[in-house]
Formats: sequence, C-alpha cells, structure tokens
Amino acid sequence: MAPRQARPRLLQAMIDAFSLPDLRRRILITLGILVVFRFMAHVPLPGVDAQALADLFERNAMLGMFDLFSGGALRYFSIMALGVFPYITASIVMTLMTPIIPPLAALAREGEAGRNRINLITHWLTVPMAGMAGYGQMVLLQREGALASAELLPTVAMITAMVAGTMFLVWLGEQITQFGIGNGVSIIIFAGIVAGLPEMVGQGFLTGEQGQLLGLAVFLAIALVATVVIVIFTEAHRRIPVQYAKTVIRSGRMYRQAGSTHIPLRVNTAGMIPLIFAMSLVIFPSVIASYFANPAGTDPNFANTIMNLFDPNAALPLGLFYWGLYFLMVVSFAFFYTKIIFQQQDLSGTLQRQGGFIPGIRPGKQTAGYLDGVINHITWAGALFLAGIAIIPFVAREVTNVQVIQLSSFGMLIVVGVVLDTMKQLEAQLVMRRYEGFIK
Repeated sequence: MAPRQARPRLLQAMIDAFSLPDLRRRILITLGILVVFRFMAHVPLPGVDAQALADLFERNAMLGMFDLFSGGALRYFSIMALGVFPYITASIVMTLMTPIIPPLAALAREGEAGRNRINLITHWLTVPMAGMAGYGQMVLLQREGALASAELLPTVAMITAMVAGTMFLVWLGEQITQFGIGNGVSIIIFAGIVAGLPEMVGQGFLTGEQGQLLGLAVFLAIALVATVVIVIFTEAHRRIPVQYAKTVIRSGRMYRQAGSTHIPLRVNTAGMIPLIFAMSLVIFPSVIASYFANPAGTDPNFANTIMNLFDPNAALPLGLFYWGLYFLMVVSFAFFYTKIIFQQQDLSGTLQRQGGFIPGIRPGKQTAGYLDGVINHITWAGALFLAGIAIIPFVAREVTNVQVIQLSSFGMLIVVGVVLDTMKQLEAQLVMRRYEGFIK
C-alpha cells in the first residue's frame, strides 16, 4: 500500500472520507437517493409518442430549460417530468414577496422558527404551481401531437401523478440535505445534467464529420474556459473590514477590547436566478405566438414573424436580436435580484445591533449607503459575468458550427456550483476530524 504522502491529494482525501463511518454513511445515502431518482425518472406516463416528443424538444427551448430542472425526466415525460422547477419557482416567489408582505417580513425576522414557517408555506405553494405546470405541459404536448388526448379522469390522474413526483423529488432532496452531503435539490439537478452528458458528447463525436473535428475541439475548449471563469466568479467576493468593541471585566474593572473581522460580499450575489427570469421572459413571446402561428408550408402571419424573431436557434443576423435582448435582461435582473437580497439581509442594521462598525464609516445610514455603493460596483462584474455565460451557447454554436452538442449556461452554473459546494462540505467534515481535505 502506497504511503499516505505519496498519493495524490484528491485520492487521499477520498480514501480518508470513506474511512470515516459517519462520512461514508452520508456519501452512500446521497448516492443511494440519486439511484432512486434516476430509476423514477424513467417511469413514463401513458399515451406519449416518444418520437414526436423528441422533435418537440428540438423546436422548443423553454422545454429544454424545464428538462434541466427535472433532471432529464421531462424528456421521457415520466412521473417526475416537472422535476423541482415548481419548488424553485415557489422559492423565488416567496423571496420576492417576503419584503413586500408584512406578515412574511415579520416571519423572516423571527430567526430559525420563522424560516421554517416560510419553508412550509413554500412547500404548500409548490403544490398548485406543480398542478398548473403539469396541466400546461399536457396541453402543449397534446397540441403538438406528442401526447394522446385524454378524458377528464385520466388527465386528473396524470396531473396528480406529476405533482406527487415533484413533491417526492423535493422530499428526496431534503433527505440529502439532512442526512447526506450537499444541497439536495441542487444535487438532484446536477445528477440529471451529468447523466445526459456522456450520450450528448458521444453523439457529437459519432455524428460529426471530418471537417467538424476541429469545431468539436474548439467547442470543448470554450466549455473549459467557461468553466474556469464560472469557478473564479463563483468564489469571488469583496471583503469589507469590520471591527467590534467588546467589554471585558478583569479584577473588577471594565476594559474595552477591539476585535476585527470582515463581511464577504459576493460578486455574484444573485446566483443563476437572473438567467431564469430572463430566459422565461425572452421566450414567452415565442410561446404565446406559437398558438396563433400558421402551420409550416403556409403563408406566415405576424405570429410566425414573432416566433422567428424570438427563436434562440435563429442564425445570424436574426439571432442577434434574441441573444442581445437576453444579455441585457440578465444584466437588469442581476441588479434587481441582488438589490432585493441585499435589502433582506440588512447588514448595516445587523452590524449596529451587534456593536460592529466599518472603520471610517459612521454606523446607521452612512454604513448602509457605503455598503449599497460597494454592492452596486461589484454587481456590475457579476452581472456582466452572468450575461456573458448566458450567451455562451450562441457564441459556441456560431464559432464552431457544432449543432449536436448543446452547451447550457444553466447546466454549467449548476454543475460548477454543486461541485464547489459539495467539496467544501466534505472539506469541512475532513478538517473537523483533522484530515487533509480537497482544497489547499
């Protein structure tokens, strides 16, 4: 057996992780739940035309985003076709509504108990959202001929099955969060993305012509560079120095001691939420227009023009409108969502209540103004980063002319974020037990 120091750091960390009973149990629970999820994702609902469904996915970019959050289950229209998207939507709605609705704002200030109540409301809100999303997907598939028309009772049964699949998936994610490693909902989405990568890459190389081999190499290079940039901006933050004055009693006398720390303000505070908002809005006109467009082979009407204008697969120069609008909307939503999150955190008020202050800045309004100025400056970098990642699929397609492999900005952000978060949790578990971790 090789000595401990002779092994690579990552390999040694994995060996250490599996040598600890508690950590090994957490890893095995996570893997076991993911196996259950992948089995359930392949249990289809009745009456689906697989070929028509595959053709529909090639034409509808919104379905591709929904399929991402379902972990690939929507592509088979299984009982988990909705995935965790209704839960994510409910979470976003609750985040936006909390500072607006006074009872929710009061709950948010109650600490752990308040957060648990808000989480419970989010779960209840997920049910009607899942029901509406399930009905909408069934109507779309029936209109496109991918799903046989059903009577009232079978339709209700299918919607109920999809809602149950969503709630079961959310429950599985919570079990991973509590008993496994990492954020459960994110890991489930991550597993669905990774499960489809080998097939997609294999098709790219098998169907690629000799002239496309260079394009495939450039495509993979773009994906690698994008991944490195995502890692850098995901970890990037601005440190704001903070000092605390505390009172210590020694020998009956009171002394004032100063302690220092910092507030890490993330460059990308909004995460991938701006991409979800922007994608939903920029595709919405095309989805509405599809209901009024003339069939292929007939004279196009105004709805056909809207569909072509908002088509993410449109070639240059028409594609510039869609992707340019997408870029600008991502930047706008990054500032909007960051502002909401930052107001909810109320860092200046928290510092004042805890006796902390930023050197050279007076507590209260001046501290709030200073922090607002800093977050606005660093959000420009985060917003432009998100917008650049958002249009990576368009850039990769136009530069390489590779059509088989789809580079997903959502997928890259999720995969990198989940990997970093999971590695940090494993690192913390190993460091607590005095083992070397993954990260230097």
